[in-house]
Formats: sequence, structure tokens, C-alpha cells
Amino acid sequence: MKHPRRIAVALGASSLMVAASLGTTAAQDLVPVSAVLQWVPQAQFAGYYAAKAQGYWEAQGLDVTLIDGGPDVAPQVVGSDANGPEFAISWAPRVLAVRDPSSDLKSDLVNIGQILQRSGTLSVSWAPGAGPDPVSDTTVATPSDFKGKKIGVWDFGNEYEVTAAATAAGLTQGTDYEKVIQAFDMSGLLNREIDAAEAMIYNEYAQVLETTNPKTGKLYQPSDLTVIDYNQVGTAMLQDAIHARASWLAEAGNEDIAVKFLVGAFQGWMYCRDNPDACVQYTVDAGSTLGLGHQKWMMNEINALIWPSPEGIGAMPKATWDTTVQIMTTAGLLTAPPTADAYRTDLADKARALITGDTVGADFVKGTVEVTAGGE
Repeated sequence: MKHPRRIAVALGASSLMVAASLGTTAAQDLVPVSAVLQWVPQAQFAGYYAAKAQGYWEAQGLDVTLIDGGPDVAPQVVGSDANGPEFAISWAPRVLAVRDPSSDLKSDLVNIGQILQRSGTLSVSWAPGAGPDPVSDTTVATPSDFKGKKIGVWDFGNEYEVTAAATAAGLTQGTDYEKVIQAFDMSGLLNREIDAAEAMIYNEYAQVLETTNPKTGKLYQPSDLTVIDYNQVGTAMLQDAIHARASWLAEAGNEDIAVKFLVGAFQGWMYCRDNPDACVQYTVDAGSTLGLGHQKWMMNEINALIWPSPEGIGAMPKATWDTTVQIMTTAGLLTAPPTADAYRTDLADKARALITGDTVGADFVKGTVEVTAGGE
């Protein structure tokens, strides 16, 4: 596990008011808590950087340390440790897997705030006649088109939506199509080693658009690509959510701490909705190694996966939860349905009630971001 790293960013004036705010709190009186992120610093987590930078958590009486995730840090594992961080930001399916009776971890992590309301997972292939050395019959426009193709996925729980869509189309891995474990980039697609690549709309999809088309000398365009969006296919699963251990929440005073953490986190995401450029800078300050142009793209797409939040930020979209459970159960990834306490909504409800401001984002309009070469 990487050493916890405190995010050092300048504090700015809060643009949101919190009912029952604690006001100015002496630093020595702040309650220290920590949260492990799903991955390395990037705009996927900008709301948490903003919560720190804007002083939202400090106003709640918390001193929050943000811990990087990454290839050697699994937040659902780190967060399951009784001596681990109080909060873990992880995809819901990964937490369900470690909660399952078959898991050695026997985790008691509970989803207390579902941040992403929509899935960001895509499968990307070349449009007919596009791509390097174009071969039009490699286009994968629907899961049925997987047949006879090499379909890239990341595995480690990232592939569930893709394989579930193939199963729904009546296709069997290994018999009807070849599953290829791809790198965490789009090299397999760009090099024509696979016919379709798994991609997050906020990250790897942009990597293709940031690449120069050798035929034209210009960047690839969306028209060069064919995209399967798993929200439209019907196998979308819940992704980034805030989790805490049930055993920790049961200790006296910790539910109140969790509500305060959620207040700050929700405010942070509201701030990023309204101030995306500032949140991109907070991400850079947090140590991101990705280019500024790529981070702007990511911030724009992450906002669109959160907003609007019809029942309010952090609410649970029950239909997508049910789909997530159904997919995992059908695939044999769960030996039993999750218990009713796998998620709870009361803490997020209390947190939203303490916030004065737009916690729904009903009028949210996704912005437009210029793609830059190499994401710079």
C-alpha cells in the first residue's frame, strides 16, 4: 500500500453555505479521518480535492487525508481493513465482491453515497473504413457483433458490463468471441491487436481522440469510432461510490462524522459542477501526471456522469443497483444476493439536508471541451 499522502492545496472561500455550519474550528480540534481513492490523482476525484481546497471538510470539523489508489492499491481491500481508512471510494461491484460470503475478506463495507449516477464504460471500435489499415468488418456496433471478434477488457472486475452484454446477446466467451486482457490504455485498438477496446468515456476514449491519425495527419475524430455505451445496452453497473465499514459506523459518534464527510464531499462535487476549471487545477495540484487538456475532458465527462442526480447527489439509483446485483449473480460473481445493509441512504439524506444549494443539478448542461494532441 502506498503511504497516505495529504493533498496540499490552497484553501479558497466557500461558495456554498452549510446549514448548522461549525464555523471556524481550531486546527487542533479537527477530527482526523482518511479516504482512499479509486485510482491515482485525476479529475475523476476532483470533487474530493475541491472539498479539501475549498475548506468544506474543515467547516465540518474534519481534517481529511486523501490516499491515492492505483494498480497496487485496491480501495475495497484497503477500506475493509479494521485499521484502514474510514472511507473508501470504489466501484460498487468490487465492494459487493469482497462482501460476498465466498470472499476471504468478509468485508463489511457499506455504500453510503452513490456519487456516479451513470456508468462511464464503453467498448470502442473503428467505424467502417476508419482506423489504421482499415478493415470495415471489424466494426463492433452492438454486443451481437462480438461474434468472431477479439474483444478487449481490463479484467479485475472492470469487465462485468462487457461480458454481461455478450451473455445477453447469446454469446459465450471463448466459443463465440475471444476475450483479450488489454493494457490500461488504447494501444491494443490503435495497433489493431483487438477489434474493440474497453474504455472509460472520461479517460481512454479521449486517448484515441488525442492521437494523430496517420492517414490525415490530424487527430482522430468521433466519426472515426464506433461506440457501445453500456447505459444504453442495459448492462450498466454502479461505479464510484463512498463506502464506510459497518463496524466503524456502529461506534458512537461515527455516523455523525460520516454525515460531515458526505456534506463536504457533496459540496465539492457541486463546486466542480459549477467551477470545472478550478477543479482541474486542484487535480493538477494533487499530483496528476495527465495533461491539462486530458484533465479538462475528464472533468467534463465526470460531471455528466454525476449530474443531474435526480434524487440528489449521493442518492442510490435503485434500478441500476438491481442491475448490478443481477449481473454479478448471473455471472456467478456472487454466491448470494447482498444483504439489505449493503447500502444505506439515510446518511446521504442527512448530509443533503444540511446543504443550502442545488444538490440535484436538474438544469445541468454538459460543456464542450476541445480535444488536444496528447491531452496536453
